[in-house]
Amino acid sequence: MTPYFSQAGLYLIQVLFGFYILAVLLRLLFQLARADFYNPFAQFLVALTNPPLLPLRRVIPPAGGIDLASLVLLIALQVIEIYLLAWLQGGRVTVGGVALLSVARLIELAVWVYIVAILIRVVLSWVNPYGASRHPLGDLLYSLTEPMLAPARRLIPNLGGLDISPIAVFVLLQLTLILIVRPLEDAGLGLMMR
Repeated sequence: MTPYFSQAGLYLIQVLFGFYILAVLLRLLFQLARADFYNPFAQFLVALTNPPLLPLRRVIPPAGGIDLASLVLLIALQVIEIYLLAWLQGGRVTVGGVALLSVARLIELAVWVYIVAILIRVVLSWVNPYGASRHPLGDLLYSLTEPMLAPARRLIPNLGGLDISPIAVFVLLQLTLILIVRPLEDAGLGLMMR
């Protein structure tokens, strides 16, 4: 296989799997945040992710308010993506390495979803402080980010009307990337190289 076709294959796998993994992750995060699923964007995610999730839900019931079928689908998609990428690059993989790397990548994606969602919410609050929640996407962003921002807002005193809770949450999310995600990724890659 020429390097051009190999690179194109790697790119397509990353884009297609990345998009679908993000859709399933957003659906799971919106469920955990108890977001409004009558929202048009949420309805799009439901329509997009229902084909594999409905059969999985018949076999894997939810537990403790967590949609285990979505979690299993996320892990399976991430594992398949890593195996396909390794196969196209001619590398060998181990089950333990792929498992650790999959968990690390999913946590990393969830952290970045929160970082971007909080950043968009902050920008929307500057542009239109009172009308941001009137937009369907603004409602979802509020539902998704408020469980993280509310505790930070309670801990950090109000600084004359300036809410710096997003900064505290950004620091916490970055520490998660440094202290949890990177070591898991390194361990997973180390196991895969054996």
